Amino acid sequence: MDVPGGALLDAGSHMASRPELLTMRGIDKVFGGDVLALQDLSMTVRRGDFISLLGPSGCGKSTALRLMAGLIGPTSGTINWVEGDNTLSVVFQEPTLMPWTTVAKNVWLPMRLKGVPFETCRDDILQALALVGLDRFADAYPRELSGGMKMRVSIARAMVTKPKLILMDEPFAALDEITRFKLNDDLLAMKAAIDCTVIFVTHSVFESVFLSDRIMVMAARPGRVIDELTVEAPYPRTEEFRTSAEYAGLCRKASDALHRAMGDHGHE
Repeated sequence: MDVPGGALLDAGSHMASRPELLTMRGIDKVFGGDVLALQDLSMTVRRGDFISLLGPSGCGKSTALRLMAGLIGPTSGTINWVEGDNTLSVVFQEPTLMPWTTVAKNVWLPMRLKGVPFETCRDDILQALALVGLDRFADAYPRELSGGMKMRVSIARAMVTKPKLILMDEPFAALDEITRFKLNDDLLAMKAAIDCTVIFVTHSVFESVFLSDRIMVMAARPGRVIDELTVEAPYPRTEEFRTSAEYAGLCRKASDALHRAMGDHGHE
């Protein structure tokens, strides 16, 4: 994609060679007739990407996610999926679990909505729970789980259909730092296990650098991408990467880009 100022690091050729999954071109989104939430937003999402949308509150990160999910439509511009690849799941900020039923039945929900009986997909449900480390809690109820465990159930529910794309809207923002680090580690392992693409909304520079191979830095008023950072550190990423000089340097670059975004108030 073309962004003002260019990429902070040159994109690796292995990323550029991935087949396209989704393109957004010239997206504007207006709410209430006069609130310009997004202006001229363009990006290409490729298979296997882990893209973080990083920016201040009000820059349109969640709006961009809802557009990708088809929950709302653009005011202008185009969103195009590669034919046959528009299977996606969404993980919201809150786990939004049904308190009256079990963990397994919560994970079953997207399959149930497709008309698939529970017994038919029981193995898939248990496999998804195993990937998030909760296979022993299949018969537990949400009230018996910690906040981090509830979010794991939400992620398992998103994964059970094996979607091509998972959209995640600040899923770990309310969690303590230790739990957040653990879920970051687990998320990368889960992504590798089901071979999906992830778009991840976050306010955290540190989280975006650890998780992503591409970081889209967004500015507000109106929301748009003003910079892109490529993180070329190989996966799997471990605590060694999190404590490395490379990681610290990339965090500084992302932080600098974020500060520029926060100081960019439109085109005045």
